[in-house]
Amino acid sequence: MGVGKSTVGQILAGMLGFEFVDTDRVIETREGRRISEIFAQEGEARFRNLETSLIREYETQQGLILSTGGGLVVRPENLASLRTHALIVCLWASPAVIYERVRYQGHRPLLQTPDPQARIAELLEQRKPAYQQADILVGVDFRSPQETAQYITNSFRLLRHSPHRSAVHPAQPVAAW
Repeated sequence: MGVGKSTVGQILAGMLGFEFVDTDRVIETREGRRISEIFAQEGEARFRNLETSLIREYETQQGLILSTGGGLVVRPENLASLRTHALIVCLWASPAVIYERVRYQGHRPLLQTPDPQARIAELLEQRKPAYQQADILVGVDFRSPQETAQYITNSFRLLRHSPHRSAVHPAQPVAAW
């Protein structure tokens, strides 16, 4: 959260000529309510189930920039699907930067706690093993969204020709979480 997935994803989609899909927005549209309401009314597990279903819908589509929630990769089946079908990009920021970016956004259900900055640090630590499996890990503390998108584009082009990720195809979707 707060790392610029949607902004960077839209810029990146334009640069690569791909379609941009924000899974949070798709879920909100389909459910007819905000994610914070889903969390409050049905819990985090329900939201994560919706994310998993959505990933399955998009996993074989090509030419997408798929912006997902940061908790999506906590489920091993989601991470496995992305590893199989997408080039994975992780936008990373420090807890202090994330907190500054989201501190006045009351719709963050995972931050409804007395110490939101500590909760951010806790979530990052819990998710770190999954995040470290990204093909491209980008620190965004000191990069603009445009610089981040350019960095990803350059990395994407290099990885297409890398023997280490031979399954990467130019039209393959890119997931930015």
